[in-house]
Amino acid sequence: MVIFMPQKNPIRIQFSTACKLLDVTRESLRHTIRRDPSFPRPIKQGTTKQAPVFFDYQELVDWHNSKKEAAAAPMEA
Repeated sequence: MVIFMPQKNPIRIQFSTACKLLDVTRESLRHTIRRDPSFPRPIKQGTTKQAPVFFDYQELVDWHNSKKEAAAAPMEA
């Protein structure tokens, strides 16, 4: 018998939750999506213009950690 154990972290999060998690405004997050090719691509649920947008939680965490590591690395001349 397999028992489903809920994950501690969510699989996906809403756009507004991603803003809260990263402590940025909606416009700042939109800007990051457009300008940073390493930022995780949003996942649209549906084909309509008003369909909700989600992000993969682990991809956001990995992106954030890579930015932290890059900032902590010593600058090369």
